[in-house]
Amino acid sequence: MKLLLTDSGVRNASIRAALVDLLGKPIAEANALCIPTAGYGGPYGEPGGPWRFISGQSPSPMTELGWKSVGVLELTALPSIDKKRWISWVREADALLVNGGHTMYLCHWMRESGLADLLLSLRDTVYVGLSAGSMVLAPRIGQYFTGPDDDDRTLGVVDFSIFPHLDTPDTPEYSMAAAERWAAEIKGPAYATDDQTAIKVTDGGVEVISEGHWKLFNPAS
Repeated sequence: MKLLLTDSGVRNASIRAALVDLLGKPIAEANALCIPTAGYGGPYGEPGGPWRFISGQSPSPMTELGWKSVGVLELTALPSIDKKRWISWVREADALLVNGGHTMYLCHWMRESGLADLLLSLRDTVYVGLSAGSMVLAPRIGQYFTGPDDDDRTLGVVDFSIFPHLDTPDTPEYSMAAAERWAAEIKGPAYATDDQTAIKVTDGGVEVISEGHWKLFNPAS
């Protein structure tokens, strides 16, 4: 699977170019499925967030990039749908656009729906994550984002963790100092990224795509 793990969507020309490179064709020729599920989870989840993501009214560009088609794949519905049907929808898509929101809620429904088991078999599909949609592929997100007694283990598709929204204005919980404390807890490889940054992952390795700023903590030896 090819991954584009964004902080805040396809915010600039560099991230857009990376997406086109992963697709191997123009966005206008590619079919996407968007996954709004994470937007319902957690204490701040509400119906307007998923609607803005689906409709392209969000400040984090994902569905409004000019796709040939965009469909909605709601993970909480999948257990009630014939598995062969929805797997065929996923396999036919060129890209999966995965919303931000509550990471552990998204992780639960990726596992419960069966999508987590399918991901690694999607060799040609481009997974585009937004915030929690990116974080969920890490081995763990850190108890900084959960709680001191909560399980923070996620899907482990990649071998690094992500601290998003670095230095977001007026939000001290996303400062570089906060990222450093988080990284000390994580111990393994970990990236802090701002809204102009994404991480591109292919068989050839990991590449940071950025018109902003970011930092790698605890690099593997």
